[in-house]
Amino acid sequence: MSLLQYQSWKVGYDPEVDSYPSWLVCQPYSHLLPSVVAPGTPIACLKEELRNKFGFQKECVVCAGTTDSIAAFLAARATQPGKAVTSLGSTLAIKLLSNTRIEDSRFGVYSHRLDDKWLVGGASNTGGVVLRQLFTDDQLAKLSEQINPSQISLLDYYPLPKAGERFPIADPELAPRLLPRPENDVEYLHGILESIARIEAKGYGLLKELGATEVYQVFTAGGGAKNEKWTKIRERVLGLPVSCADQTEAAYGTALLAIKGDQQNIL
Repeated sequence: MSLLQYQSWKVGYDPEVDSYPSWLVCQPYSHLLPSVVAPGTPIACLKEELRNKFGFQKECVVCAGTTDSIAAFLAARATQPGKAVTSLGSTLAIKLLSNTRIEDSRFGVYSHRLDDKWLVGGASNTGGVVLRQLFTDDQLAKLSEQINPSQISLLDYYPLPKAGERFPIADPELAPRLLPRPENDVEYLHGILESIARIEAKGYGLLKELGATEVYQVFTAGGGAKNEKWTKIRERVLGLPVSCADQTEAAYGTALLAIKGDQQNIL
C-alpha cells in the first residue's frame, strides 16, 4: 500500500517510529492498547447477519478509516509535496503535504503520517460560522457578487465567533476583531473575507517558517469553495493558484482508501 497515514497519536502511538513508546509498552495495562493499522487496511469481512440485513455482497470487507478532514484531503488528490487543501467550513483548516514532520503546540501545528511524508496543518476558529453570525446565505451570495476581488481591502479584522484561537495563533483569550463596521455591507464583507484570507496566508507562512515544505498550490473544500470572489481574493492574498477540488466529499476520500486496500497507485 503506497498511501498510509496514522491517527493513533492521540493514544500515544508514535507514527514516526511506527510503534508505541517503550515507557508505555512497559505499563501493566499495555495489553489493552489498541492495535494500530494504516487507514485503508482491510480488517475483516462483514458478519453474515449484517450482510443480509443491508444487502451487502459476501466479499464486502471492512477497512480502517480516517478522520473527515484527512478524507477530504485524500478526495482532493493532492498527492505531491507542496500541495495543500484548505477546508472552508464553519472553521478554517489547512493541511499541507510535506516532506518534513512539524509539531509545535505553541501555534497549534501538528502532523499526520502520510506514507513516507507528512500531512502538516492546523485549524483556526475563523470561518463560515462568523459569516453566518453576520449575514444570511442569501445576503452572502448577493453581497459577494458586488465585491471587486482585485481591490485590496484596507479593513483589518480578526473574525472569530467568540474569544479564543487555536491556529496560527494559539491564544484562548484572543478577542474577535470585527470593528469598525462600515455602512456599506459590501465593504464589510469584503474586509472580513480578506481578513480570513490573511489568516490562511499566515498559517501557510508559519508552516514554512517551522520547516514544512513550501506550499505552491491550494485546493479548496467546504462551503466556502463555492464563493468565486473569495477564491480570487485568496489567490491574491496567498500569491498562489487556488482552485476548488474536483471532489470535496470526505466519503469519496474514504472510498479511495478502501480501494487502496486491494489496489495500488489508485491515487
